[in-house]
Amino acid sequence: MSEKVKKTEEEWQKELTAEQYRVTREKGTERPFTGKYYENKEKGKYICVCCGNELFSSDTKFESGTGWPSFWDPAKRENIKMDEDNSRGVTRTEVMCDKCGAHLGHVFEDGPNPTGLRYCINSCSLDFKKEEN
Repeated sequence: MSEKVKKTEEEWQKELTAEQYRVTREKGTERPFTGKYYENKEKGKYICVCCGNELFSSDTKFESGTGWPSFWDPAKRENIKMDEDNSRGVTRTEVMCDKCGAHLGHVFEDGPNPTGLRYCINSCSLDFKKEEN
């Protein structure tokens, strides 16, 4: 298990863009079809923009039509944590980075096989590391 990343709000604000901070630290959401990775088709891995923790792989990314990058499974389940989210008048399952607690998005039970899950993730909570050939 990797060591948890703990920083003050001031440190996060200095390191992240305003949008990254709003989404990852304040549990915001980017507008659909505006994120840099929702149409990305390159091979590689998606890591946490806050701490570099490996979160998702291009191998599990799929086109959900929602306007956010969607994955049917995390790269390593131990690298994410989930919690009940009752904001906005509905119960959803929030997805967070286990290493730093960054809000990533939500997971829904309407994804493709083999898991039937759709991890709907904000692009601005991710960095992408292209696979080397």
